Amino acid sequence: MPIFSKESLEALRQRVDLVDVLSSHLDMKRAGAAYKTLCPFHDEKTPSFVINKGDTHYHCFGCGAHGDAIQFLMTHLKMSFLEAVESLAQRFNVPLQHVDAGEEKKGPNKAALKEALELASRFYQMLLLHTEEGHQALRYLYKRGIDLDFIRRFRLGLAPRENGMLRKMLHAKFIKDDIMGEAGLISPGREGGWREFFHDRIMFPICDAAGAVIGFSARKYKEETFGGKYINTPETPLFKKSRILFGLHHCRRRIAKERQAIIVEGQIDALRLISAGFNITVAGQGTAFGDGHVKELMVLGLNRVYLALDSDDAGRNAAYKIGDLFQREGVEVRIVELPQGADPDSFLRENGATAFLEQMHASTDYLTFLVRVLSLKLNVESPAGKNELVQMLIKQIRAWNHPLMVHESLRKVAHLVQVPEAILGVGQEHLPNNVYIKKNASIGLQTIDPDKILESDFLRWLLLLGHEQPHFLDIAQANIKPEDLHVLACRQIYLSYLDCYTAKIPCDLLLLASRVEDAEGQQLISELLQRKVNHEKAEEQYLETVQKLLDRNWMELREEIKMRIQTAQCSEEEIFEYVKKFDDLRKSPPKVVTEVQPHHLNAKIAK
Repeated sequence: MPIFSKESLEALRQRVDLVDVLSSHLDMKRAGAAYKTLCPFHDEKTPSFVINKGDTHYHCFGCGAHGDAIQFLMTHLKMSFLEAVESLAQRFNVPLQHVDAGEEKKGPNKAALKEALELASRFYQMLLLHTEEGHQALRYLYKRGIDLDFIRRFRLGLAPRENGMLRKMLHAKFIKDDIMGEAGLISPGREGGWREFFHDRIMFPICDAAGAVIGFSARKYKEETFGGKYINTPETPLFKKSRILFGLHHCRRRIAKERQAIIVEGQIDALRLISAGFNITVAGQGTAFGDGHVKELMVLGLNRVYLALDSDDAGRNAAYKIGDLFQREGVEVRIVELPQGADPDSFLRENGATAFLEQMHASTDYLTFLVRVLSLKLNVESPAGKNELVQMLIKQIRAWNHPLMVHESLRKVAHLVQVPEAILGVGQEHLPNNVYIKKNASIGLQTIDPDKILESDFLRWLLLLGHEQPHFLDIAQANIKPEDLHVLACRQIYLSYLDCYTAKIPCDLLLLASRVEDAEGQQLISELLQRKVNHEKAEEQYLETVQKLLDRNWMELREEIKMRIQTAQCSEEEIFEYVKKFDDLRKSPPKVVTEVQPHHLNAKIAK
C-alpha cells in the first residue's frame, strides 16, 4: 500500500465536504443547522442519521453509527482505505502525493491518468451521439434494443476510425503523451510516433468503486474491424484485468447489502441486467474469471452467486470453472440455465425481467450441474466410468477450503450418483487445502504478531466507540501510556488520538493517517475498520482488552527482571533490589483502573 504524504492528506481533509459526499448516496434533508436522513446502517422509518453544519462526522442516534467521510465510504460502499482516499481526492480535486520510503514515487499521478480517461470517455460519447460515423454505430445499438437513455446512463461511446483525433483533443486540454500512454489510450506506433489504442469500436467505460473511469472495453460492431469481438485497455497503474469487475461500481452497495451477485460474460449482458433492476450483476474483463475477481466480491461479504453465462459449450465450461472458485471459498453457486443459443441480453429483450427472475428461482445448484457436466464426458453406465466420475468429484471437492462445505458436498454427491457415503469418505477427517504447509524458501516469513493483534483491538474500540463511550478514553489514559504499546504504528495512532482529545479536535481517519509516518501505519488504519465490534458487550470486552495489555506488560517486566538477576552481572546489592522488585510485582498483578475522573472534554467528544 502506498504512503500518502502528510501534506496531501491534510489538504484533502480541509477540502472534504461531508454533506456533499453523503448526499451522493443518501437523501439528505435540511433541518435547521443540521441535515437528517434515514440511517443506511439499520432499518428505520424516522430519520435519526444527523450531520451538523460544518461538522466532519455523522452520527446516528438510533444505532450509534458514527464516522467521517472515509469511514462512510469504507462501511457503506465496502471500499478499502486506499480506494476511499483516492475517491475523495478525485471528488474534491486534491492531488495526492505518494511517498515510498521517504521519497516521492516517480511516474504519472493517478489523478492525472483519471483526468485523461474521463476526457476520453466524454470525447467518445460525443462522437457516438453527434457525428455521421457515430450514427452508424447508433443504428447497430438500436437494433440491439439499446436506446439513448441506456447510452447516456452507461456512458457508451465510439472510438473513431481515424487515428490521432483523441490525441489532438487531449493535447488541447494540456494532457501530455506520457499520461495518455500510462492511461492506455495510446501506444508507440510500428514506424515511430504514437497510435491510438482503440479504433472503430463501441466504447464501454470501466469504472472504479467511486465511478471514476479507469479503462475501456471496446466492442467491434462491423465484421471487417480488425481483432477480436472485445478488446480492453492494457494493464496500467489503474487497470488490472485480474481484479477489475465490469459494472461493480453500479452494484457494489446492493451486493454488499444482499450478499449475492450475478456473474455474466459480456458487458452488454451486465448493463442490460443492471438496467432491468438486477443491479447485482458484474462481468469479467477479457480474461479468465480468476481468484482476483473472486476476492473482490468476497470483500463485500458474498455468500451466494448466480452464474448466468451463455448457453453454449464455452458458457458451460466457464460455469464449471468459475463455480469451482466460489465453492472453494464456501460461497453457494447457482447456475442460471438459459435456452439454447440465448445470453442474458437476448433473453431479457425477448422475455423481460420477470422471466429472468423466474430463471433465477429455477436455477440449478452447482453440485447437480457438476455431476451432469462431468457425466457427459464419461460412460457412467459402466462401473469403470462411474468410478472415474466419483474419483473426479472427490478430488475436486476435497480441494475446497472449508471442511463443512467439503463434508456436506460429499454427502450430496453420494446421493446424486447413488453410491454409499462411505465410498466418498464422508466423515473422514479432512485438512482443508489452504492449511497445507509448503516447504519452500518463503516458509516462516509470514508470522502472526500477537502484539499487533492485541494493540489493534485496543485501538479499534477507541476509534469505533470512543465517540459514544467517552469514558473509554478516560480508562485508556488511566491505564495505558503510549510507550506501553510495542508496535510503532499502533503507538503513533494512539498518540495522535490522544493529541486530538487534548486539543479538542474531532478525531477523523484522514487526520490520523496524516500523522503516521509509514505505510504500515496507514495500512493499519484501514485494517482497524475491517472488523466490527460488539456494541452490546462493549464495556466488558473493552476492559478485557485493556486488562490483557496490562497483563502482557506486567509479565514482560517480570521476565526482564528475572533475566537481569540470572545474568550474574549485577552486584549483590543490585540483585537484592531486583529480587525485591520481582517479589513486589508477583504479589501485585495489575488491575484495570475503572474509577476515573471524567475528562472535561468528554462532552465535546460525545458530540
